[in-house]
Amino acid sequence: MNRGFYTCMAAQFFSSLADTALLYVAIDLLTKMHSPAWITPLLKFLFVLFYVLLAAFVGAFADSLPKGRVMFIANLIKIFGCALLFWELHPLASYAIVGIGAAVYSPAKYGILTELLPPEKLVVANAWIEGLTISSIILGTVMGGALVSDKLAAAMLSFDFPGIDTNISTSDEAALCVVGALYIAAALFNLRIPLTGSVYPHQERNPLRLIEDFSNCCVTLWKDKLGQISLAVTTLFWGMGATLQFIVLEWAKQHLHMTYEKATTMVGLVGIGVTIGAVMSARMITLRKSLSVIPLGVAMGFMVMAMAFVHSTWIAYPMLIGIGILSGFFVVPMNALLQHRGHVLMSAGHSIAVQNFNENLSILTMLAVYSLMLRLHLELQAIIILFGLFLAGTMLFIMRLHAANQREHDSLALIGEHKH
Repeated sequence: MNRGFYTCMAAQFFSSLADTALLYVAIDLLTKMHSPAWITPLLKFLFVLFYVLLAAFVGAFADSLPKGRVMFIANLIKIFGCALLFWELHPLASYAIVGIGAAVYSPAKYGILTELLPPEKLVVANAWIEGLTISSIILGTVMGGALVSDKLAAAMLSFDFPGIDTNISTSDEAALCVVGALYIAAALFNLRIPLTGSVYPHQERNPLRLIEDFSNCCVTLWKDKLGQISLAVTTLFWGMGATLQFIVLEWAKQHLHMTYEKATTMVGLVGIGVTIGAVMSARMITLRKSLSVIPLGVAMGFMVMAMAFVHSTWIAYPMLIGIGILSGFFVVPMNALLQHRGHVLMSAGHSIAVQNFNENLSILTMLAVYSLMLRLHLELQAIIILFGLFLAGTMLFIMRLHAANQREHDSLALIGEHKH
Protein backbone atom coordinates (compact mmCIF):
# COMPACT_ATOMS: atom_id res chain seq x y z
CA MET A 1 0.00 0.00 0.00
CA ASN A 2 1.35 3.48 -0.86
CA ARG A 3 0.94 6.99 0.51
CA GLY A 4 -1.69 7.90 -2.09
CA PHE A 5 -3.90 5.04 -0.93
CA TYR A 6 -3.75 6.12 2.72
CA THR A 7 -4.49 9.73 1.75
CA CYS A 8 -7.57 8.49 -0.15
CA MET A 9 -8.64 6.56 2.94
CA ALA A 10 -8.36 9.64 5.15
CA ALA A 11 -10.40 11.70 2.69
CA GLN A 12 -13.04 8.97 2.45
CA PHE A 13 -13.24 8.63 6.24
CA PHE A 14 -14.01 12.31 6.87
CA SER A 15 -16.40 12.60 3.90
CA SER A 16 -18.37 9.49 4.91
CA LEU A 17 -18.36 10.56 8.57
CA ALA A 18 -19.92 13.90 7.60
CA ASP A 19 -22.51 12.25 5.29
CA THR A 20 -23.69 9.93 8.07
CA ALA A 21 -23.74 12.53 10.83
CA LEU A 22 -25.66 14.91 8.56
CA LEU A 23 -28.28 12.19 7.86
CA TYR A 24 -29.12 11.86 11.56
CA VAL A 25 -29.14 15.62 12.07
CA ALA A 26 -31.60 15.85 9.14
CA ILE A 27 -33.74 13.05 10.65
CA ASP A 28 -33.87 15.02 13.92
CA LEU A 29 -34.92 18.14 12.01
CA LEU A 30 -37.76 16.20 10.36
CA THR A 31 -38.83 14.94 13.80
CA LYS A 32 -38.93 18.51 15.14
CA MET A 33 -41.05 19.44 12.11
CA HIS A 34 -43.48 16.64 13.11
CA SER A 35 -43.10 14.93 9.72
CA PRO A 36 -44.86 11.53 9.39
CA ALA A 37 -42.70 8.37 9.77
CA TRP A 38 -42.87 7.46 6.07
CA ILE A 39 -41.11 10.74 5.15
CA THR A 40 -37.89 9.78 6.99
CA PRO A 41 -36.71 7.05 4.52
CA LEU A 42 -37.11 9.61 1.72
CA LEU A 43 -33.98 11.38 3.02
CA LYS A 44 -31.87 8.43 1.93
CA PHE A 45 -34.06 7.93 -1.14
CA LEU A 46 -33.34 11.43 -2.47
CA PHE A 47 -29.66 11.14 -1.48
CA VAL A 48 -29.11 8.06 -3.66
CA LEU A 49 -31.48 9.19 -6.43
CA PHE A 50 -28.67 11.15 -8.08
CA TYR A 51 -26.42 8.09 -8.15
CA VAL A 52 -28.98 6.70 -10.60
CA LEU A 53 -29.84 9.90 -12.50
CA LEU A 54 -26.19 10.92 -12.99
CA ALA A 55 -24.72 7.45 -13.50
CA ALA A 56 -24.20 7.92 -17.24
CA PHE A 57 -22.25 11.14 -16.70
CA VAL A 58 -20.21 10.87 -13.47
CA GLY A 59 -18.10 7.96 -14.76
CA ALA A 60 -16.93 9.99 -17.76
CA PHE A 61 -16.34 13.00 -15.49
CA ALA A 62 -14.25 10.88 -13.08
CA ASP A 63 -12.08 9.70 -16.00
CA SER A 64 -11.72 13.18 -17.52
CA LEU A 65 -9.76 14.68 -14.58
CA PRO A 66 -7.32 13.42 -11.93
CA LYS A 67 -9.35 11.49 -9.37
CA GLY A 68 -8.21 13.64 -6.43
CA ARG A 69 -9.49 16.80 -8.14
CA VAL A 70 -12.85 15.12 -8.87
CA MET A 71 -13.18 14.16 -5.19
CA PHE A 72 -12.36 17.74 -4.15
CA ILE A 73 -15.07 19.17 -6.44
CA ALA A 74 -17.56 16.63 -5.07
CA ASN A 75 -16.80 17.67 -1.48
CA LEU A 76 -17.43 21.32 -2.38
CA ILE A 77 -20.92 20.29 -3.57
CA LYS A 78 -21.49 18.49 -0.24
CA ILE A 79 -20.41 21.59 1.70
CA PHE A 80 -22.91 23.65 -0.33
CA GLY A 81 -25.73 21.22 0.51
CA CYS A 82 -24.85 21.34 4.20
CA ALA A 83 -24.80 25.15 4.10
CA LEU A 84 -28.29 25.23 2.53
CA LEU A 85 -29.56 23.17 5.48
CA PHE A 86 -27.96 25.75 7.77
CA TRP A 87 -29.94 28.42 5.89
CA GLU A 88 -33.17 26.51 6.66
CA LEU A 89 -33.83 24.88 3.29
CA HIS A 90 -36.04 21.79 3.77
CA PRO A 91 -33.94 18.78 4.93
CA LEU A 92 -35.09 16.64 1.98
CA ALA A 93 -33.87 19.21 -0.58
CA SER A 94 -30.59 19.95 1.23
CA TYR A 95 -29.66 16.28 1.68
CA ALA A 96 -30.51 15.63 -1.97
CA ILE A 97 -27.85 18.20 -2.99
CA VAL A 98 -25.35 16.41 -0.74
CA GLY A 99 -26.35 13.28 -2.67
CA ILE A 100 -25.27 14.99 -5.93
CA GLY A 101 -21.81 15.47 -4.41
CA ALA A 102 -21.72 11.84 -3.24
CA ALA A 103 -22.69 10.60 -6.73
CA VAL A 104 -19.81 12.58 -8.27
CA TYR A 105 -17.42 11.42 -5.50
CA SER A 106 -17.97 7.66 -5.71
CA PRO A 107 -16.54 6.73 -9.17
CA ALA A 108 -13.35 8.63 -8.34
CA LYS A 109 -13.11 7.17 -4.82
CA TYR A 110 -13.26 3.54 -5.97
CA GLY A 111 -11.83 4.03 -9.46
CA ILE A 112 -8.54 5.32 -8.11
CA LEU A 113 -7.92 2.00 -6.33
CA THR A 114 -7.41 0.21 -9.65
CA GLU A 115 -4.97 2.97 -10.67
CA LEU A 116 -2.94 2.82 -7.46
CA LEU A 117 -2.90 -0.94 -6.81
CA PRO A 118 -2.46 -4.27 -8.68
CA PRO A 119 -5.41 -6.76 -8.84
CA GLU A 120 -4.02 -9.02 -6.08
CA LYS A 121 -4.17 -6.09 -3.63
CA LEU A 122 -7.81 -5.18 -4.35
CA VAL A 123 -9.42 -7.47 -1.71
CA VAL A 124 -7.13 -6.08 1.01
CA ALA A 125 -7.64 -2.52 -0.26
CA ASN A 126 -11.42 -2.97 -0.28
CA ALA A 127 -11.29 -4.40 3.23
CA TRP A 128 -9.44 -1.26 4.35
CA ILE A 129 -11.81 1.05 2.49
CA GLU A 130 -14.99 -0.75 3.58
CA GLY A 131 -13.72 -1.16 7.14
CA LEU A 132 -12.84 2.52 7.35
CA THR A 133 -16.11 3.55 5.68
CA ILE A 134 -18.15 1.44 8.09
CA SER A 135 -16.10 2.78 11.01
CA SER A 136 -16.96 6.29 9.85
CA ILE A 137 -20.63 5.27 9.59
CA ILE A 138 -20.53 3.91 13.15
CA LEU A 139 -18.88 7.06 14.47
CA GLY A 140 -21.10 9.24 12.29
CA THR A 141 -24.23 7.49 13.57
CA VAL A 142 -23.20 7.95 17.20
CA MET A 143 -22.01 11.49 16.47
CA GLY A 144 -25.25 12.39 14.70
CA GLY A 145 -27.28 11.13 17.66
CA ALA A 146 -25.03 12.98 20.11
CA LEU A 147 -25.04 16.25 18.17
CA VAL A 148 -28.82 16.51 18.44
CA SER A 149 -28.91 15.51 22.13
CA ASP A 150 -29.79 18.25 24.61
CA LYS A 151 -26.66 17.71 26.73
CA LEU A 152 -24.08 18.09 23.95
CA ALA A 153 -26.07 20.87 22.26
CA ALA A 154 -26.00 22.92 25.46
CA ALA A 155 -22.24 22.36 25.79
CA MET A 156 -21.59 23.47 22.18
CA LEU A 157 -23.77 26.57 22.50
CA SER A 158 -22.05 27.58 25.74
CA PHE A 159 -18.65 27.65 24.00
CA ASP A 160 -17.57 31.05 22.68
CA PHE A 161 -14.57 32.04 20.55
CA PRO A 162 -12.80 35.03 22.15
CA GLY A 163 -13.64 38.23 20.29
CA ILE A 164 -15.75 36.44 17.63
CA ASP A 165 -19.54 36.54 17.40
CA THR A 166 -20.55 33.37 15.50
CA ASN A 167 -24.32 34.12 15.59
CA ILE A 168 -24.92 30.41 16.29
CA SER A 169 -27.91 30.28 18.61
CA THR A 170 -29.55 26.86 18.12
CA SER A 171 -28.44 23.25 18.61
CA ASP A 172 -29.12 22.50 14.93
CA GLU A 173 -26.79 25.29 13.79
CA ALA A 174 -24.04 24.05 16.12
CA ALA A 175 -24.43 20.47 14.82
CA LEU A 176 -24.26 21.65 11.19
CA CYS A 177 -21.05 23.61 11.92
CA VAL A 178 -19.40 20.41 13.16
CA VAL A 179 -20.53 18.52 10.04
CA GLY A 180 -19.28 21.33 7.80
CA ALA A 181 -15.84 21.18 9.48
CA LEU A 182 -15.67 17.43 8.65
CA TYR A 183 -16.40 18.12 4.97
CA ILE A 184 -13.65 20.78 4.91
CA ALA A 185 -11.17 18.27 6.42
CA ALA A 186 -12.08 15.76 3.68
CA ALA A 187 -11.56 18.41 0.99
CA LEU A 188 -8.09 19.23 2.35
CA PHE A 189 -7.09 15.55 2.15
CA ASN A 190 -8.44 15.45 -1.43
CA LEU A 191 -5.92 18.11 -2.39
CA ARG A 192 -3.11 15.87 -1.10
CA ILE A 193 -4.00 12.87 -3.28
CA PRO A 194 -1.11 12.36 -5.74
CA LEU A 195 -1.42 12.05 -9.51
CA THR A 196 -1.43 8.38 -10.57
CA GLY A 197 -0.32 8.98 -14.16
CA SER A 198 -3.38 7.16 -15.53
CA VAL A 199 -4.69 8.91 -18.65
CA TYR A 200 -7.93 7.80 -20.31
CA PRO A 201 -9.03 8.49 -23.89
CA HIS A 202 -10.87 11.73 -24.57
CA GLN A 203 -14.25 11.54 -22.81
CA GLU A 204 -17.46 12.00 -24.78
CA ARG A 205 -19.43 15.17 -23.92
CA ASN A 206 -22.61 14.61 -25.92
CA PRO A 207 -25.27 13.55 -23.34
CA LEU A 208 -26.95 11.10 -25.73
CA ARG A 209 -23.64 9.47 -26.61
CA LEU A 210 -22.76 9.28 -22.91
CA ILE A 211 -26.05 7.51 -22.16
CA GLU A 212 -25.46 5.11 -25.06
CA ASP A 213 -21.90 4.42 -23.88
CA PHE A 214 -23.11 3.88 -20.31
CA SER A 215 -25.81 1.46 -21.51
CA ASN A 216 -23.17 -0.55 -23.39
CA CYS A 217 -21.04 -0.69 -20.23
CA CYS A 218 -24.05 -1.97 -18.22
CA VAL A 219 -24.76 -4.70 -20.77
CA THR A 220 -21.07 -5.69 -20.88
CA LEU A 221 -20.82 -6.12 -17.10
CA TRP A 222 -24.15 -7.96 -16.76
CA LYS A 223 -23.21 -10.37 -19.58
CA ASP A 224 -19.85 -11.20 -18.03
CA LYS A 225 -20.14 -14.45 -16.04
CA LEU A 226 -18.18 -13.10 -13.08
CA GLY A 227 -19.47 -9.55 -13.40
CA GLN A 228 -23.14 -10.55 -13.25
CA ILE A 229 -22.71 -12.59 -10.04
CA SER A 230 -20.64 -9.99 -8.17
CA LEU A 231 -22.88 -7.16 -9.41
CA ALA A 232 -26.03 -9.03 -8.35
CA VAL A 233 -24.64 -9.65 -4.85
CA THR A 234 -23.42 -6.09 -4.24
CA THR A 235 -26.63 -4.64 -5.70
CA LEU A 236 -28.72 -6.72 -3.29
CA PHE A 237 -26.41 -6.00 -0.34
CA TRP A 238 -26.47 -2.21 -0.62
CA GLY A 239 -30.23 -2.10 -1.14
CA MET A 240 -30.78 -4.24 1.95
CA GLY A 241 -28.14 -2.37 3.96
CA ALA A 242 -29.65 1.07 3.37
CA THR A 243 -33.13 -0.16 4.26
CA LEU A 244 -31.88 -2.10 7.29
CA GLN A 245 -30.44 1.15 8.64
CA PHE A 246 -33.97 2.57 9.01
CA ILE A 247 -35.52 -0.75 10.04
CA VAL A 248 -33.05 -1.16 12.94
CA LEU A 249 -33.71 2.44 14.04
CA GLU A 250 -37.48 1.82 14.17
CA TRP A 251 -37.06 -1.70 15.60
CA ALA A 252 -34.92 -0.37 18.50
CA LYS A 253 -37.60 2.20 19.33
CA GLN A 254 -40.57 -0.18 19.09
CA HIS A 255 -39.20 -3.56 20.27
CA LEU A 256 -36.47 -2.40 22.66
CA HIS A 257 -38.23 0.84 23.80
CA MET A 258 -35.15 3.02 23.20
CA THR A 259 -34.94 6.76 22.68
CA TYR A 260 -33.82 8.09 19.29
CA GLU A 261 -30.32 8.84 20.62
CA LYS A 262 -29.86 5.29 21.96
CA ALA A 263 -31.45 3.73 18.86
CA THR A 264 -28.69 5.24 16.70
CA THR A 265 -26.12 3.23 18.69
CA MET A 266 -27.91 0.01 17.63
CA VAL A 267 -27.31 0.94 13.98
CA GLY A 268 -23.67 1.42 14.96
CA LEU A 269 -23.49 -2.18 16.26
CA VAL A 270 -24.18 -3.50 12.75
CA GLY A 271 -21.35 -1.29 11.53
CA ILE A 272 -18.97 -2.73 14.13
CA GLY A 273 -19.83 -6.21 12.85
CA VAL A 274 -19.24 -5.16 9.23
CA THR A 275 -15.78 -3.85 10.17
CA ILE A 276 -14.91 -7.14 11.91
CA GLY A 277 -16.21 -9.14 8.94
CA ALA A 278 -14.25 -6.99 6.48
CA VAL A 279 -10.99 -7.52 8.41
CA MET A 280 -11.61 -11.28 8.64
CA SER A 281 -12.37 -11.42 4.92
CA ALA A 282 -9.16 -9.59 4.01
CA ARG A 283 -7.12 -12.12 6.00
CA MET A 284 -8.92 -15.27 4.87
CA ILE A 285 -10.31 -14.70 1.34
CA THR A 286 -8.26 -14.16 -1.81
CA LEU A 287 -9.70 -12.76 -5.04
CA ARG A 288 -9.76 -16.28 -6.55
CA LYS A 289 -11.82 -17.56 -3.62
CA SER A 290 -14.20 -14.57 -3.54
CA LEU A 291 -17.26 -16.47 -4.82
CA SER A 292 -17.06 -19.02 -1.97
CA VAL A 293 -18.60 -16.49 0.46
CA ILE A 294 -22.02 -16.27 -1.27
CA PRO A 295 -23.80 -18.73 1.13
CA LEU A 296 -23.21 -16.28 3.97
CA GLY A 297 -25.79 -14.00 2.34
CA VAL A 298 -28.44 -16.68 2.88
CA ALA A 299 -27.48 -16.97 6.56
CA MET A 300 -27.72 -13.19 6.88
CA GLY A 301 -31.29 -13.29 5.55
CA PHE A 302 -32.36 -15.75 8.27
CA MET A 303 -30.66 -13.66 10.97
CA VAL A 304 -32.57 -10.58 9.79
CA MET A 305 -35.84 -12.54 10.08
CA ALA A 306 -34.93 -13.53 13.64
CA MET A 307 -34.88 -9.83 14.61
CA ALA A 308 -38.69 -9.80 14.42
CA PHE A 309 -38.89 -12.03 17.52
CA VAL A 310 -36.26 -10.28 19.68
CA HIS A 311 -37.32 -7.93 22.48
CA SER A 312 -34.25 -8.16 24.74
CA THR A 313 -31.22 -5.90 24.38
CA TRP A 314 -28.89 -8.70 25.54
CA ILE A 315 -29.94 -10.79 22.54
CA ALA A 316 -30.15 -7.80 20.20
CA TYR A 317 -26.52 -6.72 20.73
CA PRO A 318 -24.79 -9.94 19.56
CA MET A 319 -27.42 -10.48 16.84
CA LEU A 320 -26.79 -7.09 15.22
CA ILE A 321 -23.02 -7.57 15.42
CA GLY A 322 -23.46 -11.05 13.88
CA ILE A 323 -25.50 -9.63 10.98
CA GLY A 324 -22.75 -7.08 10.41
CA ILE A 325 -19.97 -9.70 10.47
CA LEU A 326 -21.72 -11.84 7.86
CA SER A 327 -22.39 -8.87 5.58
CA GLY A 328 -18.85 -7.50 5.87
CA PHE A 329 -17.30 -10.92 5.24
CA PHE A 330 -19.16 -11.53 1.98
CA VAL A 331 -19.47 -8.04 0.48
CA VAL A 332 -15.75 -7.12 0.53
CA PRO A 333 -14.62 -9.98 -1.80
CA MET A 334 -17.63 -9.38 -4.06
CA ASN A 335 -16.80 -5.68 -4.28
CA ALA A 336 -13.16 -6.43 -5.11
CA LEU A 337 -14.15 -8.97 -7.77
CA LEU A 338 -16.57 -6.50 -9.34
CA GLN A 339 -13.91 -3.77 -9.43
CA HIS A 340 -11.45 -6.19 -11.04
CA ARG A 341 -13.86 -7.29 -13.78
CA GLY A 342 -14.92 -3.70 -14.42
CA HIS A 343 -11.29 -2.62 -14.77
CA VAL A 344 -10.60 -5.51 -17.17
CA LEU A 345 -13.63 -4.84 -19.39
CA MET A 346 -13.76 -1.01 -19.30
CA SER A 347 -12.25 2.03 -17.55
CA ALA A 348 -12.21 2.48 -13.77
CA GLY A 349 -14.64 5.43 -13.65
CA HIS A 350 -17.14 3.83 -16.03
CA SER A 351 -17.18 0.48 -14.20
CA ILE A 352 -17.79 2.13 -10.81
CA ALA A 353 -20.55 4.27 -12.35
CA VAL A 354 -22.27 1.08 -13.59
CA GLN A 355 -21.90 -0.44 -10.13
CA ASN A 356 -23.30 2.70 -8.47
CA PHE A 357 -26.26 2.80 -10.87
CA ASN A 358 -27.33 -0.76 -10.10
CA GLU A 359 -26.66 -0.64 -6.37
CA ASN A 360 -28.43 2.65 -5.85
CA LEU A 361 -31.36 1.66 -8.04
CA SER A 362 -31.71 -1.24 -5.60
CA ILE A 363 -31.54 1.19 -2.66
CA LEU A 364 -34.20 3.43 -4.22
CA THR A 365 -36.50 0.49 -4.86
CA MET A 366 -36.16 -1.01 -1.38
CA LEU A 367 -36.48 2.31 0.43
CA ALA A 368 -39.60 3.10 -1.63
CA VAL A 369 -41.07 -0.31 -0.75
CA TYR A 370 -40.24 0.21 2.95
CA SER A 371 -41.75 3.71 2.94
CA LEU A 372 -44.88 2.34 1.23
CA MET A 373 -45.16 -0.43 3.83
CA LEU A 374 -45.04 2.18 6.59
CA ARG A 375 -47.57 4.32 4.72
CA LEU A 376 -49.90 1.30 4.61
CA HIS A 377 -49.39 0.82 8.38
CA LEU A 378 -47.91 -2.67 7.99
CA GLU A 379 -46.61 -4.14 11.26
CA LEU A 380 -42.84 -3.75 11.71
CA GLN A 381 -42.54 -7.46 12.55
CA ALA A 382 -44.06 -8.41 9.19
CA ILE A 383 -41.78 -5.94 7.37
CA ILE A 384 -38.66 -7.46 8.95
CA ILE A 385 -39.71 -11.02 8.03
CA LEU A 386 -40.50 -10.05 4.44
CA PHE A 387 -37.13 -8.33 3.97
CA GLY A 388 -35.27 -11.28 5.50
CA LEU A 389 -37.09 -13.76 3.24
CA PHE A 390 -36.33 -11.64 0.19
CA LEU A 391 -32.61 -11.50 1.06
CA ALA A 392 -32.28 -15.25 1.68
CA GLY A 393 -34.34 -16.19 -1.39
CA THR A 394 -32.45 -13.89 -3.75
CA MET A 395 -29.07 -15.12 -2.51
CA LEU A 396 -30.18 -18.72 -3.13
CA PHE A 397 -31.13 -17.77 -6.69
CA ILE A 398 -27.70 -16.15 -7.24
CA MET A 399 -26.00 -19.33 -5.97
CA ARG A 400 -27.96 -21.42 -8.48
CA LEU A 401 -27.11 -18.96 -11.28
CA HIS A 402 -23.39 -19.20 -10.49
CA ALA A 403 -23.58 -23.02 -10.43
CA ALA A 404 -25.28 -22.96 -13.86
CA ASN A 405 -22.57 -20.64 -15.21
CA GLN A 406 -19.85 -22.97 -13.93
CA ARG A 407 -21.43 -25.95 -15.67
CA GLU A 408 -21.16 -24.10 -18.99
CA HIS A 409 -17.68 -22.67 -18.53
CA ASP A 410 -15.12 -22.27 -15.73
CA SER A 411 -15.64 -18.56 -15.15
CA LEU A 412 -13.19 -18.59 -12.23
CA ALA A 413 -10.39 -18.79 -14.81
CA LEU A 414 -11.21 -15.16 -15.72
CA ILE A 415 -9.98 -13.92 -12.33
CA GLY A 416 -6.61 -12.22 -12.79
CA GLU A 417 -7.18 -11.64 -16.51
CA HIS A 418 -5.38 -8.62 -17.95
CA LYS A 419 -7.22 -5.50 -19.10
CA HIS A 420 -8.89 -5.84 -22.52
